[in-house]
Amino acid sequence: MCLKTGDGGTDATGMYGSDTLLADIFVLPYVDFEPELAFVVETGERVAGYVVATADTRAFIERFRRERLPAFERKYAGVQSSHVLDMGRDPDRMLIAELDEYPAHLHIDLLPELQGQGMGRRLMRILLEALRERGVPGVHLGVSPSNTNARAFYERLGFRPLPSDPGSGTLLGIRTDAVV
Repeated sequence: MCLKTGDGGTDATGMYGSDTLLADIFVLPYVDFEPELAFVVETGERVAGYVVATADTRAFIERFRRERLPAFERKYAGVQSSHVLDMGRDPDRMLIAELDEYPAHLHIDLLPELQGQGMGRRLMRILLEALRERGVPGVHLGVSPSNTNARAFYERLGFRPLPSDPGSGTLLGIRTDAVV
């Protein structure tokens, strides 16, 4: 799913030297580390949407570095360097100035057939409730500047640009007690 939406909301198949790269960075570690913060939308035939998160970005970074990064480096040793590959190699990129206020972060994807039907909002409500129950005050995410549909979705939910990302508006946060 993240491959089918990995190019600013469109299909990224064949773009990054390996079609498993996006999932290895943006989905699988979250499912492995915190499956209780992974939620899916099923159509009856397949999974067509998901949200994954970590409640504690700092702990996630340490665990990723320790448990995933060595295998990640081996798996992608022969793949041509790209900004996405560099993201996988640099978990410290997730250290943002606002981590005390927004310690959680998330990734959400819906296949086009589910977009615009309220499924994304439902997933976000479920995730925010799960984070709130854990005492997490806020969650953040990064959004590609080219993904204008996703950006508009996040704004409708109440996500706001974080101060450490002046001007570009690619780093957004929301309080877990927000009404979405």
